[in-house]
Amino acid sequence: MNYVVITPVRNEQDRFPKTIASMIAQTVRPQHWIIVNDGSNDQTGVLAEEVAAKNPWVCVIHRTDRGFRKQGGGVIEAFYDGFEVVASERWEFLGKLDGDLSFEPDYFENCLARFAADDRLGIGGGCIYGRKHGEMVEDSPGDPSFHVRGATKIYRRAAWDNIGGLLRAPGWDTLDELKANMLNWSTYSFKELKVLQLKPTGSADGTWRNWFKNGRANYITGYHPLFMLTKCLKRLPISPIGIAAVGLFCGFVSGYLSRIPQVPDRELIRYLRRQQLNRLLFRESLWS
Repeated sequence: MNYVVITPVRNEQDRFPKTIASMIAQTVRPQHWIIVNDGSNDQTGVLAEEVAAKNPWVCVIHRTDRGFRKQGGGVIEAFYDGFEVVASERWEFLGKLDGDLSFEPDYFENCLARFAADDRLGIGGGCIYGRKHGEMVEDSPGDPSFHVRGATKIYRRAAWDNIGGLLRAPGWDTLDELKANMLNWSTYSFKELKVLQLKPTGSADGTWRNWFKNGRANYITGYHPLFMLTKCLKRLPISPIGIAAVGLFCGFVSGYLSRIPQVPDRELIRYLRRQQLNRLLFRESLWS
């Protein structure tokens, strides 16, 4: 089972060395590891070139600095620059891996074993953990069972072709799973395979901007307003109190006020909203 990995990375000089060390140590190495330096203005690009010089299976692409961090869509633009390198090659699995992660040497070997054991598994990946008071804790234990974090996604080739790739906008890392499930693929995280995230989720954007971004992404994805309201209310107690709920709500509503286009796939939005209404009515759904 061969696989390729694409890592979009921007200004991660303090954390990227651990990701590099984890990849080099893999018991089953990828056919190619494409590092996309997304306009870093620190030593990230230098680190990438150094590892590529010593490992012929590593390729580096440098993008021009756009001058700011483009939320949501920027990482996918960088990802697709890397994908162009391997698009025409023969591979069975495609990984999108962030540049601020650390994981065990047998991580990808174990991931591929999960795919081998389930031929309907279309998207999978390890479970993200962070450090809190010196201990590893799951980053988002409340995520629905069908969700695989964008930092660790692995796509089976047939599922990738089936869903037609990724949306180049916020919400891409939910839409891919929804479409896969709509097309009868399964998607889930491998809870026993822990991946350490070396910085808190959303820290690059700040707490408010991160939640606002997520709310905007939920609008673009086509979330049902009633489901979104429930989601906001459930996040009211999250510290700092109210920021998550209000940020989500404002991001979501801003999509309507700004008339931002939603996903053009109306069948997918109908499928998503049906699943969400089922959840609100305590029926079986992806969120069950």
